Amino acid sequence: MTVELICVGTELLLGNIVNTNAAWLAEQCAALGLSCYYQTVVGDNADRLAGILETGLERSDILILSGGLGPTQDDLTKETAARVCGKQLVEDARSLSRIESYFQERGLKMTDNNRKQALVPEGAIVVDNDNGTAPGIILEKDGKRIVLLPGPPNELIPMFEKSIAPYLLSLDPNGPSVIYSRTVKICGLGESGVETLITDLESLKNPTVAPYAKTGEVHLRVTARAEDEKAAKKLVKPVVKELESRFGRAVYTTKNEVTLEEAVVRLLKKNDLTAATVESCTGGLLAGRLVNVPGVSDVFKTGFVTYSNKAKRKQVGVKKETLEKYGAVSPQTAEEMAVGGAKAAGADVVVSITGIAGPDGGSEEKPVGLVYMACFVCGSVWVERFQFKGSRAKIRESAVAAALTLMRRGILEVFG
Repeated sequence: MTVELICVGTELLLGNIVNTNAAWLAEQCAALGLSCYYQTVVGDNADRLAGILETGLERSDILILSGGLGPTQDDLTKETAARVCGKQLVEDARSLSRIESYFQERGLKMTDNNRKQALVPEGAIVVDNDNGTAPGIILEKDGKRIVLLPGPPNELIPMFEKSIAPYLLSLDPNGPSVIYSRTVKICGLGESGVETLITDLESLKNPTVAPYAKTGEVHLRVTARAEDEKAAKKLVKPVVKELESRFGRAVYTTKNEVTLEEAVVRLLKKNDLTAATVESCTGGLLAGRLVNVPGVSDVFKTGFVTYSNKAKRKQVGVKKETLEKYGAVSPQTAEEMAVGGAKAAGADVVVSITGIAGPDGGSEEKPVGLVYMACFVCGSVWVERFQFKGSRAKIRESAVAAALTLMRRGILEVFG
């Protein structure tokens, strides 16, 4: 079956909001085995939206819309879809009760326009919204389906996962089936390098192998469709094992929910190690990533933000002559930051970061994006040079991802 995504909202067209719903929905539909050939963003205009719906119904089996289900006058998605399908809007008692409870439980006053969200096209399937007030709606017209979802991702995502995905799977002409995925997460290798090692696997039909590039990482999603979860897992397992064999230590997890920082924290705990960070250009972002992990207090001692040369000298003992001779952005300074941080914090593992995040401050010898890192692990030290590209925010984000990878690699080098 073919699916078409339609995201509604003038704020999307103006660039006031990044359209993350389209990317997320496209990924989910691909995992469900649906082919997506068209994506559209349309403003809060009933006539233009009606035209998009009419065109979509001619060329796609399923239309999935997000946004425009709110209580205000410019929220026109539901009304327009009903008009295109020739349906009247009627009040859904269950939805109204849930909306009233939503406000009562939060001690908020429900305004009259919120009753508008309880209106649904006659004959539609109403989907409960456990995280907001606007219910989801499924309409059927001449064998085609229109799925209406709320715009906020914290409402759309759980609704899709809980109710819409099972509904879409039930439409499979080959009978009910389940989709099961595992993600092989790789760090320290670029997307192109990973791609060259999985060319043969990308031609698989069931399971499929799909690469997704993230900052400092590459994720390989292995997805299978089968009559039940047990059968789907059986299809996925040998492919995951093959990927682990090909990429070795670069694979930091095969669990969908585990992040790179969580994998690092698990390594620290496994080897009974304590850690600290010393950051200049990243200004505490690395420490922040580590602190995202529940239970990190068992291993993480402190994070130094040594942005100025004075802070580097005072907090972690970088020598004045080192800074004068080599500069703050140098392998020598990075190493002294890591070693000094370990001494100051009394930590077993320390990663230091110093670099030029830009947009100013670069030179021909030391361009913007140049970053040096050092990793101290129980007396051993590794120093790495990186040249990142992009905006100031992107360079800092890339540096943090690389630092986590370096930290993981250092621990593995010493402790296996």
